[in-house]
Amino acid sequence: MSLYDFNVTTIDGTERSMSYYKGKVLLIVNVASACHFTPQYESLEKLYETYKDDGFMILGFPCNQFGKQEPKSEDEIVFFCQGTYDVQFDMFSKIDVNGENAHPLYKYLKDQQSGFLWTESIKWNFTKFLVDREGHVINRYGSSTEPESIASDIEELLSK
Repeated sequence: MSLYDFNVTTIDGTERSMSYYKGKVLLIVNVASACHFTPQYESLEKLYETYKDDGFMILGFPCNQFGKQEPKSEDEIVFFCQGTYDVQFDMFSKIDVNGENAHPLYKYLKDQQSGFLWTESIKWNFTKFLVDREGHVINRYGSSTEPESIASDIEELLSK
């Protein structure tokens, strides 16, 4: 099984195969609009704008599993993200990232890159997974990792 075998639902309800992103460097992030880390949307958008023409994409997956910090509907999420942070990167429908209802993509990501002390579960909003152009999960970053601190890792993957 590979990353490209999964299907996801865009925030407007369209089914999309992850194979759509073949050949791109990806940063996959579980996001929320009412979290202490929500201002990372601004840094994520800057990363996206900086590297999108080089084959980089950010995929944002809203999740309400951590402190119920994403209670909004998909329409409200779009309004918030675009209106507050001018988010242009791809956003998806709300999902679970942990537990028995975790989206299969996130089960796969967690299986490929364990977290702190080899734990599998996502600890909080804005956990980030970096994926190379071949679909290999290269690294996992915790919520407190600022997006701009990942820039050199992204540049390295884009140069390959």
